[in-house]
Amino acid sequence: MSTIKGFVDYQKREYCRAVKCPVQLELESYAEGSKEYEDVRYRCRTACIHTTHEFHSWLIKEGYVVVKPE
Repeated sequence: MSTIKGFVDYQKREYCRAVKCPVQLELESYAEGSKEYEDVRYRCRTACIHTTHEFHSWLIKEGYVVVKPE
């Protein structure tokens, strides 16, 4: 998927880094692809400590818009 001209795409885990999520900080302490990294990544995907509401509120505050192709 390509970027819409004049816009920037949300980068993977940008929100997590911005709010200094402790799980994200732990994830960054391991080498990508290591067992420890994958274990923390699984925990992140299945038991996020933040809510969708928090994430969407952050997106709005940061000026992101959600778009859908035709």
